[in-house]
Amino acid sequence: MNLTAMNLSDGCQEFFCPERSVSVSVYVILYVAAAAVALLTVCGNLLVIISVSHFKQLHTPANILILSLAVSDLLVGVFVMPLYLSWLIESCWTSGTVMCSFLKFANFQATSVSVHTVTLIAVDRFLALSYPFFYSEKISPTVICIATLFNWLFSLLYNFTLLFINGNFTDAMCPGECVSFVDEISSLIDLLVVFLMPCTLIIILYTRVFVIAKKHVTAIRALQVHNSTSKNRVSDKSERKAAMLLGILVFVFLLCLLPYYICSLVVSYSNADMFFVRDVAVICFFLNSTVNPIIYALFYPWFQKSLKLIFTFKVFNKDSCLMNVL
Repeated sequence: MNLTAMNLSDGCQEFFCPERSVSVSVYVILYVAAAAVALLTVCGNLLVIISVSHFKQLHTPANILILSLAVSDLLVGVFVMPLYLSWLIESCWTSGTVMCSFLKFANFQATSVSVHTVTLIAVDRFLALSYPFFYSEKISPTVICIATLFNWLFSLLYNFTLLFINGNFTDAMCPGECVSFVDEISSLIDLLVVFLMPCTLIIILYTRVFVIAKKHVTAIRALQVHNSTSKNRVSDKSERKAAMLLGILVFVFLLCLLPYYICSLVVSYSNADMFFVRDVAVICFFLNSTVNPIIYALFYPWFQKSLKLIFTFKVFNKDSCLMNVL
């Protein structure tokens, strides 16, 4: 976003959109690539949403959290990516004040929901492995649905308040720019609520999850007899596998998240020379929404079976929601 700025008497910076210095063919390729990434993100997450929503076997607490994550990723693909990527290609914001405010809110909402959903996934896996009896009795799909709804409502109110009190929904925006304005105190609160606290909890819980999973593996290998405990061993193996697969999801998420927040802390918006670094970090974070469905397709057998049923149109058959996809 190489914008040329000129200080005005009222303190605002007037930005002039620079003329395109690339050829028309490169310009078209950039837009095609941006459209392809956004379309891949939308289609991939729609398939996840359809799979988990349609098949009753997939209505588990862990999958409901994956559904929530897919919905937030879908919002990124539908609203955030097209606006942001066109902004990068044009090197100037041309969509007006209303769309700028919408982009800010959609970006903040999708980010906070994603981070807190991944935190809930870590909590879910920790409870499933550490307290299996409590988990099977108390953590039902209904409980997770309530927690997910609370997560979305909390993020909605939190982000609206954060942006509103900093004047992000006013018309006082310099031409050609679309920057979120957050004061130092609000920025510190946001850093704690959306980054430090959730990520610390995720790391602690998943460290515990992998320690417990390792102990379970050691205990099972030590067993010499195959009697009535075999069913429990299969269940334990299933829980460990789920923890490992979701661990991959969380690791990739943190890998994409860290550059985004490091740049937010280190690179100021007034430093035009570092725009490129910040843009790459933001794109890296957005691409996590594209990568998540690919992770499901590679590592989750239930998603692979669901895709076969969807692409062969068997989901339109009578009682298809009762089909076995596990």
